[in-house]
Amino acid sequence: MLSNEKIIDELKQRLLKAEKSEDLFEKQNQQMIEINQKLADAESLKSHFISNITNEIVNPFASILGLSRNIISAKESDFKKIKIMAELIHSEAFELDFQLKNIFTAARIEAGLAQPEIIRTEINQLIGSVVETYEYKAEQKQLNVKFSFELDEKLKESVFFNTDPEKLRLIISNLLNNSIKYSNAASRIELKGWIEDNLLKVMVKDYGIGIDKNNLEVIFDRFKRLDASIHSHNPGHGLGLSVSKALLDSIDGTIDIVSKRNIGSVFTISIPEGIANEKDGFALDGNEFIFDTNEDEIF
Repeated sequence: MLSNEKIIDELKQRLLKAEKSEDLFEKQNQQMIEINQKLADAESLKSHFISNITNEIVNPFASILGLSRNIISAKESDFKKIKIMAELIHSEAFELDFQLKNIFTAARIEAGLAQPEIIRTEINQLIGSVVETYEYKAEQKQLNVKFSFELDEKLKESVFFNTDPEKLRLIISNLLNNSIKYSNAASRIELKGWIEDNLLKVMVKDYGIGIDKNNLEVIFDRFKRLDASIHSHNPGHGLGLSVSKALLDSIDGTIDIVSKRNIGSVFTISIPEGIANEKDGFALDGNEFIFDTNEDEIF
């Protein structure tokens, strides 16, 4: 017959096992909740992408084909009409190219292939090149885009900074494209760059429709939708901002936003300088790379 002490010890052991089982069950339950949330997010992303694929990809293709067909059948005397249609084709193709870059970049990020490639980059020319690329799109809304770079007297006109030029170019392109999209017609957009405490800082400021407070926390989340009050004015899947945030994370950068409804938004990115391999040469505008060659190394 068991003594009272042994009975009490046995009860304690069983209670301890029960508590451990309960803790294990809670951990497993929490893991299941997290897995289910990830599955729901993935499903949300797929649903969000599919629901917008028509607007972002299929429709531009249809417009390009239709306009091209009209140009082919147009008379030589209809030069003015042909020119207008050619401009529309350029606009549709430009937007399609931009959206595809974001989609492919998002795919590389998801696959873990978006590793930074740090190169000595001429920042002033890179940002200026982005602004020049968007001149036509800005002119369509009569927007005045002003870019300035705060230069140290010793720097003169060139500003070299070790970073990933391809990623930086897409980040700034997304911010500028976003500002153009949500700006009021005949308004202005300001871009400003400077280097502070070994950080490259770029600010993009617009005077557009702004962003509601409840959207500021989810604007960079590709799994979330902004409220209909914004999308009703400017439809789009909003992939660009989430891609920009992911690219900034990959190069240890940050992004801050200040926005007020019907007043405008200010996006500011901060990027620390990386370590570049001198053998990789340097980049002028994020597209063009110049390689330093040494004749002694060639042979």
